[in-house]
Amino acid sequence: MLNSGERLDQLLREKYEIIQNDEVFSFSTDALLLGEFTSVRNKDKVMDLCTGNGIIPLLLAYKSQSTIKGIEIQEALVEMAQRTLRHNRLEDQISIEHMDLKNVSNTYMPSTFDVVTVNPPYFKENQQMQHQKEAHKIARHEILCTLEDVVKASKHLLKQGGKLVMVHRAERLMDVLSLYRQYNIEPKRLRMVYSTPKKTEAVTILVEGRSGGQVGLKVEQPFYIYDANGEYSAEMKAVYYG
Repeated sequence: MLNSGERLDQLLREKYEIIQNDEVFSFSTDALLLGEFTSVRNKDKVMDLCTGNGIIPLLLAYKSQSTIKGIEIQEALVEMAQRTLRHNRLEDQISIEHMDLKNVSNTYMPSTFDVVTVNPPYFKENQQMQHQKEAHKIARHEILCTLEDVVKASKHLLKQGGKLVMVHRAERLMDVLSLYRQYNIEPKRLRMVYSTPKKTEAVTILVEGRSGGQVGLKVEQPFYIYDANGEYSAEMKAVYYG
């Protein structure tokens, strides 16, 4: 089941196991935060863009009986995610496809999904923080898709009133909000993530928008990953352990 360099990590709260490989892809805390921030109903049809090794579909499958699809452009990650689904016997609820999200309009009818989630590449292609491994570059930098590509694909996929839920770097907040509005996805919820209560600058943002939604943004209370003593906060522990 495991290939060279791979390991099987546990999702403690969800009681699933996920295949990871640091040379190719391993999920970060941001994925866990996105899964926690996203609300889904049992009858929802959900699409996860830039799905990587399928971490977000796993987190959402724990929360509901919704039908979940994932799209990933790196074929090695798709194959890894599919083995994870078989291992957890989730093939009936989740499916992962090898696809460029820029081509979703060729495969999916418009207005098909109730919820779209995405943990997109954070860094612009010309930024200095280029990682050495090609798989990491693709996952973290806007090489094969830009933030606008992500929002445009989401708009095509979402039903009227459907939700686009995204995690991103705090420094890209205005890029995210402006693109949401450009594609008529109205920002409705925003939560800022800080490393500790002592830090004054947010590191991550969680944003939910509604396709064709009414104006009105709710800014939720901050999320702190660590408490003042440097331990995981009570809220972070709940994300990890339930």
